Amino acid sequence: MLSSIPAPPFNSIGPFRLYGLMIALGVLAAVWLAQRRYRAAGGDPDVISNLAFVAVPAGLIGARLYHVITDWPKYNSAETWTNAFKIWQGGLGIPGGIICGTLAGLIYVRAKRLNLGVLLDVAAPCLPIAQALGRWGNYFNQELFGRPTSLPWGLEVDPLYRPDRYRTEATFHPTFLYESLWNLALAALIIAIGSRKRLRSGKLFPLYVGGYFLGRMWVEELRSDPAAMLGGVRWNFVFAIVMVVVSAAWLLWRGPLRRDGDPEPLTIAPGSPGSIPLESAAVEGDDLVGEPGPQLDRPGSEGASAEPDERDAEVGVNPQEGS
Repeated sequence: MLSSIPAPPFNSIGPFRLYGLMIALGVLAAVWLAQRRYRAAGGDPDVISNLAFVAVPAGLIGARLYHVITDWPKYNSAETWTNAFKIWQGGLGIPGGIICGTLAGLIYVRAKRLNLGVLLDVAAPCLPIAQALGRWGNYFNQELFGRPTSLPWGLEVDPLYRPDRYRTEATFHPTFLYESLWNLALAALIIAIGSRKRLRSGKLFPLYVGGYFLGRMWVEELRSDPAAMLGGVRWNFVFAIVMVVVSAAWLLWRGPLRRDGDPEPLTIAPGSPGSIPLESAAVEGDDLVGEPGPQLDRPGSEGASAEPDERDAEVGVNPQEGS
């Protein structure tokens, strides 16, 4: 029987901190899935790689800035200000990462004249997967855990990392695990909803934003670490409420459901920026997940099967014939 989750026996492998490795693993998993989803929509997966080179660094910078700003007392003295640059010690605010990473991505998409709605839908389940893996970095750093608990899945924390007021407590809520599981469930839900193709193009992303911050609200209330406060309430909890409201307004703006004449979700028109050229589609053949649109209408084609490729089910995409 599980009596508790043991504290990590180590937090690095050679010169590499596991905190950073888990974040990197999350980014790689998200990019891999996004490439599969974008290719299934008829897009060139290299677009995702190029977009990641812009959005990921911006997200990391934004996440660090958010943490430093909301925990400014830790860094506002002559002795501690240099700690603001020691990212390997932990301290990434996911809200800042979402905001800055999204803004950088939007600028890139606009500059390259890519299909914004498709890319938002592609990214929607990939980001919570990155966050789910990245949260395990908090486990290895023994940080951001919750209040004391006697539940059988309580997390053991070494005395060095326990808050002074909980110095004698043995186990704590594993909030990193709660948030990780919530994000994985959210990703699965988004993929399932996207596969039904009922929502309008681009509406999966506000579903992700609202779903993430809804989970963050209850996880935040379990945390035991010091945090910026607003009216006696943790700032991150207040910010989560704001983001849930914003995402709900975004989801409902112009209606969430598809109507007659709306473009097919997760489908890129042949010849549009970011689509797979006819020549590439002809060469790659069956390697293309979901047989994207540009391959269907080339001269001499016998047409695509009406049955979706089995690999489409893995990524929640079901491209239709035509564009």
